[in-house]
Amino acid sequence: EEALAYFRRKFEALVTEVDLLEQRIRTTDLPPSQAESSINRLRETLPEAHAVGDLDALGRRLDGLTELIEKRRVEIKAAREHARDEAREIKERIVAEAERIAAEETHWKNGGERLRQLVEEWKGAERVDRPTETALWKRLSTARNSFTKRRKAYFATLDEQREQARIEKERLVAEAEAIAGSTDWGPTAAAYRDLMRQWKNAGRAARDVEEELWARFKGAQDTFFGARSAAFAERDAEFDQHAQAKERLLAEAERLLPITDVRQARQALRSIQERWETIGMVPRESRERLEGRLRKIEETVRQAEEAEWRRTNPEARARAEATVAQLRTSIEQLQQRLDKARSAG
Repeated sequence: EEALAYFRRKFEALVTEVDLLEQRIRTTDLPPSQAESSINRLRETLPEAHAVGDLDALGRRLDGLTELIEKRRVEIKAAREHARDEAREIKERIVAEAERIAAEETHWKNGGERLRQLVEEWKGAERVDRPTETALWKRLSTARNSFTKRRKAYFATLDEQREQARIEKERLVAEAEAIAGSTDWGPTAAAYRDLMRQWKNAGRAARDVEEELWARFKGAQDTFFGARSAAFAERDAEFDQHAQAKERLLAEAERLLPITDVRQARQALRSIQERWETIGMVPRESRERLEGRLRKIEETVRQAEEAEWRRTNPEARARAEATVAQLRTSIEQLQQRLDKARSAG
């Protein structure tokens, strides 16, 4: 027993090695190639182990581990294929979005930022097979270059448009400043409206130039319209005074009613009308009301004149007297016939 104990310990050491290897294979992500190398090394030591124990059982355990490694190898291969498929889908999605941005995006800052994010997502994704990886990367690079070229072309065109807008708006500013001191309020206001329409249609210049030109253009507008507002305020105050004067004339005219002396009423109304015209314009909102009151008085005087004329017209009086004479003759004849009829019973 004592002589064999040494050889049993050597067997137990082999068992321990197999146990540790099995534990590593089952519980860790030990690469199959490394595990297979360890199994082969142990398998080679068994025939020359000089140990006492069931070496055949250890060999069968190593065979079982070999089968487990083969199964693990198949699983790893399948997992790698699945990861590659997922990576291919991710990168195809990245490429598709990059191509869409290259073809459609017009918000250049957001588009450029999103393309940079897509490149970072590409770098973080798993690699696929080399031909697919190369083809997809080529498409991604092409999309980025296409977007960059389209953005450069846009800004080159934009710079040209801004320069044209600057030239056009400088012309509009010069016109606006030239008429800022005009007192021809109506036509000049219409001219400013037309200049504003042209300003909106001219496009935008560079930001600093746009702000400077707009300040000059608006300053010219403000100068003109401020002067016009002041003139209109002065005019409105004058018109209010005119309206008050016409109110007093209307009160004077309305005292002519009812009309008792047509001739005197006509003379007084004529004087009122002359003073009315001399007073001048009144505010628009009061004009119709004041004119309407005066028209009613004028119509009343006119009707009174017509009635007086009909009453004093010589021709009408002669016709009326002839009619009266005919009526009297007819009445006398009828009276005679009546008397005759009564006499006859």
